[in-house]
Amino acid sequence: MSDTGCRFSLVGVGLLILAVGCQQAAPPISGQTATPGDSAKQIEVVVALNWFPEAEHGGFYAALVHGYYEEEGLKVTIRPGGPGVRVIADVASGVVNFGVDNADKLLVWRAQQADAVAVMSPIQDSPRCIMVHQNSGLTKLEDLASKRPFTLGINSDQPFAQFLKKRVNLADVQIVKYPGNVAQFLENSDYGQQAYSFSEPFLAKQKEGDPVCLMLSELGFNTYTSLLIAQREMIDKQPELVEKMTRASIRGWQKYLADPEATNNYIHEQNREMGLDVLAFGAAELKPLCLPKVFPAERFGEMTAERWQTLADQMVEIGSLKADTVKAEEAFTTKFLKAGR
Repeated sequence: MSDTGCRFSLVGVGLLILAVGCQQAAPPISGQTATPGDSAKQIEVVVALNWFPEAEHGGFYAALVHGYYEEEGLKVTIRPGGPGVRVIADVASGVVNFGVDNADKLLVWRAQQADAVAVMSPIQDSPRCIMVHQNSGLTKLEDLASKRPFTLGINSDQPFAQFLKKRVNLADVQIVKYPGNVAQFLENSDYGQQAYSFSEPFLAKQKEGDPVCLMLSELGFNTYTSLLIAQREMIDKQPELVEKMTRASIRGWQKYLADPEATNNYIHEQNREMGLDVLAFGAAELKPLCLPKVFPAERFGEMTAERWQTLADQMVEIGSLKADTVKAEEAFTTKFLKAGR
């Protein structure tokens, strides 16, 4: 993921320059009817990612690689992200047509009057976790309260960290800044750190570490992840465009989860620091997060008002939002999901 400043960046300065340098205004959207495969009549669309290209964006890249956007008459450009990108603000202001970011970030920006709306959520269960050592004896996040000595590397200002500190007594835990790599984890068996379950654990295993993921979702903080986000004005005035984009993106995600190889090759070309091995691991780890056991495949991408309200209430509880600044039911719409099935 992608929260800004919260992920282990595997890429160099070059991709960051690309991400920042590409933040020009999105092409204007016309009402012209496009013919699939006719590049002269295709509608140009820019999609901004919240992080450098990796598995969490796999379905969007799959829709590009396998021609699903093109079949809808869309000429899609995917703009890489990185530290400091303002995806939701760019969507709300029309700098880009669509964006990819997480539910907690969307609520924060909506509280700042950024009228952007989630139209599809490919990842149902958050990959956010605390990575600890198997030999630590920790089996759930609540165990952190009794682990001594223990050091925890997290970005304390992030909503998930605030929620963790609210729900678990960390008074005896030494909290340090998230280092952005797994070096300290490998050196200290009494050390844990924030992670995404499909990324950092693989890197630790590569270096003969023994990582175990304690999922934030099991503690109750379960944010929709890698949302497809659109501007409210676009939803109201150009619903056909949003429907096309949603439908193709859902197809892309279904393809990626079933057969990620070609897409992973493409992502690797866009981000050489993201190896094919870690991408394959990530795609496999994403399957149960995108399609939990109790979640039927025909509901792919779905969101519920109950979960959005729960997240909003939690963020008010931890101080990330002020009460009555955000209406959770206005942060998303499901009107385009049936079109994607």
